[in-house]
Amino acid sequence: MTDLISQHLDLWTTAIVSKSRAGRGNKSPSPAGEGRGEGNPTSTRNAKYTAYGIKKLRELILELAVRGKLVPQDPNDESANDLLNQINDVKNKLVCAGEIKTQKPLDEIGFDEMTFELPHGWKWCRLGEICEFVNGYAFKSSDFTDQGIGVVKIGDIQNGEIVTESMSRVNKSIADELVDSFIVKSGEMVIAMSGATTGKLGFNSTDEIFYLNQRVGKISPFICYSRFLYYPLTTKIQENLAKSMGSAIPNLSTAQIKDIVLALPPLAEQHRIVAKVDELMALCDQLEQQQTDSIAAHQTLVQTLLDALIARDGVYAGNAGAISGNQAADNAEFEQTWSRIADHFDTLFTTEHSIDQLKQTLLQLAVMGKLVPQDPNDQVASILIENVAHEKSELIKEGVLKNQKPLPPVSEEEIIFELPVGWAWTRLNNLSLHSEAGWSPNCESTPRVCENWGVLKVSAVTWGKFNPEENKALPKALEPKPEYEIMAGDFLISRANTAELVARAVIVPENPPRHLMMSDKIIRFVFSNKVSAEFINLVNSSDYSRNYYSKVAGGTSSSMKNVSREQIRMLVIALPPLAEQHRIVAKVDELMAICDTLKARITEAQTTQLQLADAIVEQAVA
Repeated sequence: MTDLISQHLDLWTTAIVSKSRAGRGNKSPSPAGEGRGEGNPTSTRNAKYTAYGIKKLRELILELAVRGKLVPQDPNDESANDLLNQINDVKNKLVCAGEIKTQKPLDEIGFDEMTFELPHGWKWCRLGEICEFVNGYAFKSSDFTDQGIGVVKIGDIQNGEIVTESMSRVNKSIADELVDSFIVKSGEMVIAMSGATTGKLGFNSTDEIFYLNQRVGKISPFICYSRFLYYPLTTKIQENLAKSMGSAIPNLSTAQIKDIVLALPPLAEQHRIVAKVDELMALCDQLEQQQTDSIAAHQTLVQTLLDALIARDGVYAGNAGAISGNQAADNAEFEQTWSRIADHFDTLFTTEHSIDQLKQTLLQLAVMGKLVPQDPNDQVASILIENVAHEKSELIKEGVLKNQKPLPPVSEEEIIFELPVGWAWTRLNNLSLHSEAGWSPNCESTPRVCENWGVLKVSAVTWGKFNPEENKALPKALEPKPEYEIMAGDFLISRANTAELVARAVIVPENPPRHLMMSDKIIRFVFSNKVSAEFINLVNSSDYSRNYYSKVAGGTSSSMKNVSREQIRMLVIALPPLAEQHRIVAKVDELMAICDTLKARITEAQTTQLQLADAIVEQAVA
């Protein structure tokens, strides 16, 4: 059976799952976003993965260990039945000496409790047959001090050990009054008997002695090897058993612990099993470290190559972007870098994270003018900007718009890359006709019913797709404000959210639900039809815009950042001709669809690997 471990090493080391997917029942949209790269660009630089295959391998090792399938049996070993007889002799002597009490007979083990066929020389038994169990002492809160002898509480049992960092202590004078059975010596094993960690086991791996607090029990085996007993008590079967006991707050009684059924091997085999488990767990540690290093190296390689692709014009360097004509590389260098990536595409883009990295890079290339060729016949962007200014001027003359305070021109310090021919630097506000914040009355906690009036939450506009269901009902006692009702084509942007989501934007699609108003945490921009709102949204989602927002956003916590309407209006835009804006949006849509298809295939393959890992473990212990 141990061949299962070596034969499937590739599966154990490649079956990984992104931590963002760890909660598979979570229906919330992924922060990485979908579609045109809307999402969290900063997250593409430090994705975290769980070594699912190695986790299942560890489970398999323990299952094989406690079923007698990890090491071969030795016919020369003294059998578990003989071991049980020796244990009974020891217990009888201790009872006669008055050191332990006569034990109440335990129930015979039922057939349904014998969950697998025993190897030769093994024997089913209850924990109470082979161990003395002691429940802890109910110390008073007034007994505890910062000095003295440590007292093991439930929270002090972590990762298989007793930890002392935050351990409560009692004076020696109080400890001296307790019987020796409450002492936890070095090497002894304890168990949590209540709370969320019910069934958690830990050894005293220190040179100190401790005392047991209430609801912490000590398991003291007779003759048996306590390190072996740790394994059957921590297998999935026993964990599920522990969780099912008790009511809303899980708990284990002394009787329930003594009744736990386990398969007992000969003593010599117990030691061989522990030695083999130690050996294999050390191998798992090595595999997990190698996997971690490999994933980190892969992520770094992909990010380095993609960053080099963006910087091929020597103009954009991520968070520390700066323009330097002296460092500019020609188009041949760009093509060379892209060719290098294309030649190794199959080995570079093998994870969901790497696809997210690629999507963000494509988005950045798009807004830098590197995704589609320029057409010398296109009307230049500078004329487009003048036409928008003229349109606004006419609307102001007609009284449709209010006169707006002019914004400062784009400074040299704000120019972070060289523009392609026909492009121009401007500010977001120079492309919009007007903007406004919404209204936040004291709403009901539930969404509106049918087409009653409601107020959008910021979550309606921050996940890359307009979600009108994210709203709160307007109380009937309040009159709606129709001027804040959202309309098709509105460019909605959040001004308050987490550091990753603040200033995220969406465009309201055609035929939106009626009677939905913006909150005051949402700002609406209405753009001239002389520019593409979809292209502006690409710019707003790009790295250089996200860097701008991270610098100007206020707030003392990353969980709540704020940007003002004025700061959004000041966003610097590298504007291409209108025809090129449309070509860029179309190309981004095309490439993002390809990326999403690749990502779906990777997800499907990863899911298959996880299922294979599960199936192998289930087959091995069936």
